[in-house]
Amino acid sequence: MKKLVISLCAYLCATALVQAQIQDSTSTTQLKEVVVSDTKFELNSQKSGKIIEVLTAQDLAKKQGQTVANVLSQLAGIEINGNQSFAGKNLCYYIRGGRNQQTAIYIDGIPVTDASGINLVYDMRLISLDQIEKIEVMKGASSTLYGTGAATGVISITLKKSSQQQFSGSAYATIGTQNTAQHATLAGQEFNQGVSINGTIQKVSYLTAVSSTETRGMSEAAGNSAEADAFSRWNIRQKIGFKASDRLRFDVFGNYDRIKNSFDNSFDGIASNADDLNNASFSEQYRLGLGSTYTSAFGEFALNAGLSTIDRTIWQTNSFVAPPTVDEYRYTGRTASVDFFAKHKISNQLFVVSGVQYQFLDMSQKDPYTDLQREATKFILLDPYATVVYNSDFGLNLNVGSRINTHSAYGNQVVFNINPSYVFAKIPLKLLASHSTAFITPSLYQLYGPYGNLQLTPERNATTEVGFESRVWAKKLLVKAVGFYRDESNTIGYYYNAVTFESFYQNVAGNFHAKGLEGSLKYIFLANWNLGANYTFTQVEQQLSRLIPKHKVNMELSYQFKKGSAGLTYQFVHHRADAYYDANTGELISVQLPAYQLVNSTAAWDVLPKRLQVYGSITNLFNVDFQELIGYNTKGRNYNLGFNFLF
Repeated sequence: MKKLVISLCAYLCATALVQAQIQDSTSTTQLKEVVVSDTKFELNSQKSGKIIEVLTAQDLAKKQGQTVANVLSQLAGIEINGNQSFAGKNLCYYIRGGRNQQTAIYIDGIPVTDASGINLVYDMRLISLDQIEKIEVMKGASSTLYGTGAATGVISITLKKSSQQQFSGSAYATIGTQNTAQHATLAGQEFNQGVSINGTIQKVSYLTAVSSTETRGMSEAAGNSAEADAFSRWNIRQKIGFKASDRLRFDVFGNYDRIKNSFDNSFDGIASNADDLNNASFSEQYRLGLGSTYTSAFGEFALNAGLSTIDRTIWQTNSFVAPPTVDEYRYTGRTASVDFFAKHKISNQLFVVSGVQYQFLDMSQKDPYTDLQREATKFILLDPYATVVYNSDFGLNLNVGSRINTHSAYGNQVVFNINPSYVFAKIPLKLLASHSTAFITPSLYQLYGPYGNLQLTPERNATTEVGFESRVWAKKLLVKAVGFYRDESNTIGYYYNAVTFESFYQNVAGNFHAKGLEGSLKYIFLANWNLGANYTFTQVEQQLSRLIPKHKVNMELSYQFKKGSAGLTYQFVHHRADAYYDANTGELISVQLPAYQLVNSTAAWDVLPKRLQVYGSITNLFNVDFQELIGYNTKGRNYNLGFNFLF
């Protein structure tokens, strides 16, 4: 570790000396206040009582060639397991020590989920980073505005909008390697490409985008003799907007997302057992939606409605029969969501956000052992909610709200939030605090599946947090910190009796707790140099601590010169607990995955300003051999080179 730290420092110094020679006339950009949507309407960040992670279009432009999971895992308080592994590896989301089902994901204001999944979790591999204009992550219990699943955080993704020009477009292509630390090649094994055409003609805007990803050359399972796995993704997006007047606007969209990949078996202590050439997966998603806004003398009104279907087919070797067979598992999930909400301005300092959200989910499953029909596997949620926001003229801000969750399977419950903050007038400091509750509804699979239990009730979470935000040194330095304590009860767990082989889902008695600290800074110095860093401390009770690092550090150093940019990122991930079932004994074996450090470098050059940009990256610069999950491969040193052309 010491050698790596010394090497990193030397590399940073060398890069600084080289870049310092580049003459640049661009003036230093001041850190600007951003607008956020923790009230579902735009709000100056100084008046928000939450610390919200915001990735703008400019931030995302520096991440070209990365995945959504890569980008999110660099933020404070977030760990996405699988983001450094084979492209087809399933992802696990851990925000503030929570689990997949405790994170709500919204795209353009519409919740996205897989109704056929065990935990209703959206597969983030389905979306490509090049589609995205902005990402906001609001951490803490947020069910008042965002409903089920918003227990540890909400990931809100805004897709790219149409240009104001009558016709414009872009095309990009990236080629890269898929190396592990043990096996390396310079041959192209990852290919990303896409094209977008968009514009605005009078009152009508349009956008059509197509992109794809193909990877090969890397096995999901670790092992010298493991065969390479493949991953493929296609994204097609169409959006039409109509501005009826200065007050009324409609947007209609349709998305098609498809991924297919091969995969390997879970690790059982014998590396050769994991590699399997028969295992494959195919997922296909269709999304249709409508967004509308209307502004009147009575307030602002918004409607977000969406329909989606996800079809998944998995082929997997069944080695429990002789001879082994390849079984087929088919899953279909359908979701409908309508969220109508309004902002009522009572005075210059007081407004109310109120709304009602409707969600319908159903699923089907067909495999050699299960036959679930969607007619008997469905539920409905209907939730009215309201939030009162007060922004005083002397620094006090207050956000108080509540939601009534009405569920067709388990009845009603109430969640709430209280979120005061105070901005000092004479010193650059904002103090904030909050206490909020959340719920996670049982999934269709947990209620109606082969191990289902109709007596399940929602998981409940309560989060208390205290923090501050400060801008100093002529607003060139932004410092943020927050501490949190989360109480989790009624946790849904899987019960298995090794004697009778009885198994089902149940609500676990007792409470579990998580606590932590998140700190971050952004600093502009030496004309066009930018430094960003964050630190996360997370402590979770042992029963729920699997794959969650206690300490995590991210750093980013970048330089913007006249015709391009260059940057370095650093990540430290503390050791984590993991476990596997031993094939010989059948016992659960606990292991500790060692800590690791990664350094990545990026560069971009504007060959033709505002027309053609060439970019590249070297990830895992020091070719560190590490593990994200026991028995699975991770990426070694890899190279990416690409271009982005605007027309």
